[in-house]
Amino acid sequence: MKELIINSIQALVSSEKDTLANMANISAVLNDYFDDINWVGFYRTKGNELILGPFQGKLACVHIPYGKGVCGVAAKEKKTLRVSNVHEFDGHIACDSASNSEIVVPLIKDDQCIGVLDIDSPSFDRFTEEDQIFLENLVDVITPYLTCI
Repeated sequence: MKELIINSIQALVSSEKDTLANMANISAVLNDYFDDINWVGFYRTKGNELILGPFQGKLACVHIPYGKGVCGVAAKEKKTLRVSNVHEFDGHIACDSASNSEIVVPLIKDDQCIGVLDIDSPSFDRFTEEDQIFLENLVDVITPYLTCI
């Protein structure tokens, strides 16, 4: 199933040049794919902060400084963060108080973080190593088709 999702998303983004449209469709596909999540979407890099991009879920934080919260730290360090309990993450930014765990995968292009893929869950310890590998593989496939916007 995961390979089918990745192949489907690759076909989608390779035929569409608009980054926002691609991010919107990717977040919709992932929202349908994952169970037990309450937010999935993108933040885009603008200067020294992340700006809200297309997503599925409740209202979200619009500005996240680099190095702040799970998304900002993942962007600054250019590495995936899988957090079992966001309430124990130093500096966590609570956009939705119902979120208890989170995974954030940075989008790295030409050694620059152009944004992050962020998924939240109301359950603690929701995201597995298998989820992380799947999402990192997905990000590797989609990032060449995305631009800084």
